[in-house]
Amino acid sequence: MKKLLFAALAVFAFSFSNAQDEGGSATSQGTWLIEANTGNAMVGSTAFTFTSQDGESVYNLGLDGGYFISDDLAVRVGLGFGGDSAADTNIFSYRLGAKYYLGGEFPIGVDLTGASIKDAQENPLWLGLQGGYAWFITDHIAIEPGLRYNLSLNEDFTDEGVFQFNIGFTLFL
Repeated sequence: MKKLLFAALAVFAFSFSNAQDEGGSATSQGTWLIEANTGNAMVGSTAFTFTSQDGESVYNLGLDGGYFISDDLAVRVGLGFGGDSAADTNIFSYRLGAKYYLGGEFPIGVDLTGASIKDAQENPLWLGLQGGYAWFITDHIAIEPGLRYNLSLNEDFTDEGVFQFNIGFTLFL
């Protein structure tokens, strides 16, 4: 399943890698970005995740998109949908934030991430801070490994923060 998902993402990305070549960098003002990330099974994720243990399966599917409002600075939104087979629940996740490419190669991001959980009395809300490196494999495609810290803003849901190691696949259009 992971290989199929990666292959589909690679075909999509390479098919659009030369869609726009206007002479600017991938992070120039007016450029769009589409990003898919790996992640852990944290509630409120817009990443691609799947875990299965002792008959319980937890999954999430999501994408982030953004627009560069100035060189190296993009505003982003993300949506995700997931579920938990043991709890028989659905989770809708959302993200709103900004991402700045320091020197065009080091993405630094801040965002607000939340989730709406079916039949839950409390829903999570996180302040996410992240940093990483953008490895451009073509002029319009980057692999972005990075670290992320999610600070809980809803102490009734959890008062613990969550560290993540993510690998993002970003297409710049």
